[in-house]
Amino acid sequence: MNRPCDAVVIGGSAGAIQALPILLEQLPADFALPVIVVLHRREGVVGHLDTFLGRHCALPVIEAEDKQSLQGGHVYLAPAGYHLLLEQQGHFSLSVDARVSYSRPSIDVLFESAADVYADRLAGIILTGANSDGSAGLARLKAAGGLAVVQDPETALADVMPRSALKATRVDRVLGLQDIARLLSRLAPGQP
Repeated sequence: MNRPCDAVVIGGSAGAIQALPILLEQLPADFALPVIVVLHRREGVVGHLDTFLGRHCALPVIEAEDKQSLQGGHVYLAPAGYHLLLEQQGHFSLSVDARVSYSRPSIDVLFESAADVYADRLAGIILTGANSDGSAGLARLKAAGGLAVVQDPETALADVMPRSALKATRVDRVLGLQDIARLLSRLAPGQP
């Protein structure tokens, strides 16, 4: 399947720190799309998630900053304690609005704002997790014409998040991590 997109959004929680390297290591160095990731992270915990994931990815992996312009060929992480949104002007916005599904950053917030910007040129991927965050966002993404992908719950460390997403909308693909990785590597225009 080769469906060109302009951006990829990925959300996950429990178990996603183990799943993401499997996906990111498949991205070629010339992968042209921005990849925006929300993982549920504890506020106040200083970590080096960008450094850890960067060891598994040929692309630069960085934490998104407020008003930063979005660039292809980069992996952006939502900072702990902030919702990450995409704005129509092609940049990020950080928010400390109320938690959504007990989470800040929230997958729903990112996916919904990205769907508003990219519509049918967006791919959204829901990974392993232990709550329903991401379900409403994936449904909005799918309603806007985007490509909706969910990790096979049978392969997820925590299956609540993928099962909730499957109940929320009709998805395009339910795949194991290796198959999601292969799909992801083909999403950019011009990829084989």
